[in-house]
Amino acid sequence: MNGENFSASERLVAAAYVRQGAQGRRAHELRLRALLEQGKCPEDGWDESTIELFLHELAIMDSNNFLGNCGVGEREGRVASGLVARRHYRLIHGIGRSGDISAVQPKAAGSSLVNKLTNLIVLDIIKLAGVRTVTSCFVVPMATGMSLTLCFLTLRHKKPKAKYIIWPRIDQKSCFKSMITAGFEPVVIENVLENDELRTDLQGVEAKIQELGAENVLCVHSTTSCFAPRVPDRLEELAVICANYDIPHIVNNAYGVQSSKCMHLIQQGARVGRIDAFIQSLDKNFMVPVGGAIIAGFNDSFIKEISKMYPGRASASPSLDVFITLLSLGANGYRQLLKQRKEMFLYLTSELKKLAEIHNERLLDTPHNPISLAMSLKNLEEHSDTAVTQLGSMLFTRQVSGARVVPRSFQQTVNNYAFKGFMSHTDNYPCAYLNAASAIGMKKQDVDMFLKRLDKCLKTFGKETNKGKDVPKTNDCNADLVKGEPEEPNKM
Repeated sequence: MNGENFSASERLVAAAYVRQGAQGRRAHELRLRALLEQGKCPEDGWDESTIELFLHELAIMDSNNFLGNCGVGEREGRVASGLVARRHYRLIHGIGRSGDISAVQPKAAGSSLVNKLTNLIVLDIIKLAGVRTVTSCFVVPMATGMSLTLCFLTLRHKKPKAKYIIWPRIDQKSCFKSMITAGFEPVVIENVLENDELRTDLQGVEAKIQELGAENVLCVHSTTSCFAPRVPDRLEELAVICANYDIPHIVNNAYGVQSSKCMHLIQQGARVGRIDAFIQSLDKNFMVPVGGAIIAGFNDSFIKEISKMYPGRASASPSLDVFITLLSLGANGYRQLLKQRKEMFLYLTSELKKLAEIHNERLLDTPHNPISLAMSLKNLEEHSDTAVTQLGSMLFTRQVSGARVVPRSFQQTVNNYAFKGFMSHTDNYPCAYLNAASAIGMKKQDVDMFLKRLDKCLKTFGKETNKGKDVPKTNDCNADLVKGEPEEPNKM
């Protein structure tokens, strides 16, 4: 209520009580004002009542919620289900206009405010997470793979004759298909094995650029977050190569916001060389439903070009989800989540190493990967050809999600490209292994439960091995794993 309404209320309720209520309302309004003026994530998270008050007031600014509104167009914010309307806080118009996803929507001042504020808050969080010189970003209602495609399509206008994308190999279908969908030819650069780690072949990248001609290369498509034993690409060196050859550089930072090491690599790459844009998933980094990503960069005009490439309006759901989440957490809450993730990574590393040694396996030495771990499965390989994939099936039936087993020499064809050793990021990694990761939001009880169930599964194999029998195949819904066709990793 405004001041006039509070004054009118004094005729019905004692003035002292009304003034007290007005002061309570004022406390909410001061938070809203600070957000609108500063455009930064609040240090301390807001309570739900403040967030809901703000969203309801923003919704009233949209034309579909005007009292007496008369809409005669084809898109007037009409919603048949009240449940759907409430789910979206009656912010129905989405974001952007037909020519620019970041443009203000004339019929929807409230929805446009949510979109603008979300982009500002997310930019603030990216800086907080380690990329301090980032200048621009926007939330796009597509997962990481399609967001990468949007970046590649934007670069087409800058280099219309280029048809190749240099891609240090990362065995994840969405990454690969993002280039194919954009109409380009991926040039796969195999990784180099250094001890247990798979690292970027910098000489291979530069040699391929020289072979193809820099003018024919659209960009280098590198990766930060990945499954061990693959480790983040050598971003600083790649950025220097891109700057030297005047080639754009797009970084897939799918779940890297939660890792200070991944964010540091991006910051350093931009400092010493060239990074045009880096893309990260909303669900992986901010614990919201799947369906959104953040495209960020160091050049405002290029990020603006990408936003204009998106055709038509877009769903506001991903923006609204991350907006609510970050207001709830506040900057301090997100910092705490980042701190807890690091602690869980150290704990998972320590405990998985102990378990590996008990079962005569070892935790692979991958110090450059700050999120994912890998444990060898040599004994299972020696036991039988299908034992490795059976372990994946057994974990799945025991409700262990996220962990994956990687057999050696598994072959996969993606868009007519054949990959040997698919999922292991190389043609023939020295051993089969199991992956586990410490991601944002994971708790100690998750680690303990995983290790307990993994231990039980491995003991089952040990007992059957001692008896000289094959381990029975489990009867479960993940039958493709039993057949030796591993579940696709790291879906975007």
